[in-house]
Amino acid sequence: MSRWLWQPWIANVLMLPRQDCIKALRKQFPESKRIGRLEAMFLEAKGLWADAEKAYSNLLEDNPLDQVILKRRVAIAKDQGNLSVAIERLNKYLEIFMADQDAWRELAEIYVSLQLYKQATFCYEELILSQPTVPLYHLAYADVLYTLGGLENYQLAKKYYASTIDLTGGKNTRALYGICLCSIAIGQLSKGRNKEDKDSFELQSLASTALEKEYKKKASDKLPLLAATLRNLKLQP
Repeated sequence: MSRWLWQPWIANVLMLPRQDCIKALRKQFPESKRIGRLEAMFLEAKGLWADAEKAYSNLLEDNPLDQVILKRRVAIAKDQGNLSVAIERLNKYLEIFMADQDAWRELAEIYVSLQLYKQATFCYEELILSQPTVPLYHLAYADVLYTLGGLENYQLAKKYYASTIDLTGGKNTRALYGICLCSIAIGQLSKGRNKEDKDSFELQSLASTALEKEYKKKASDKLPLLAATLRNLKLQP
């Protein structure tokens, strides 16, 4: 199911018909659950959160597994800035719909916004397990690991940056920078004690060379800035 269902403002976009149109639909289809959803979303669009919650709850009594309604309730919590409730509802949702990748991604992004990085890693691990060929998940996971810091996290982040590069044919600039940043961080923490880290210079060199090629092709005027950045990272003489 599309990620737009998570967005708090989508109810406003969908509520272009006026209330009299919804009344006409209700008269024509008095038992329709879809019209019931539309009425609840209209309340949500007007900012009548309590009324919308009540309407959604009534609909859930007839169908507790209505995914659209469960997602709208998450969006209501987000729209009110109540991210703890949004997290609670998402976790309950994922206990039932464990294969919903959009839900895992939404939950991961909420965790990251709250700087709950360890919880976010679990979400990205689920996403990578379900769709191992999507580079976005590898990249996001690597970013979270790098943010967490520590030798083991830097080493693992470097591997996932590398897998992102592999999945994108070597053209993901962010992942190339990630390789460079992880390499220098690992070097500072391990101080040459780890054989694997001693052998990683070739990967660092390949990443910096790929960055130079990308900049020459797409932003040649920024090459001096790139060279200065790489020198600061001690990846260039």
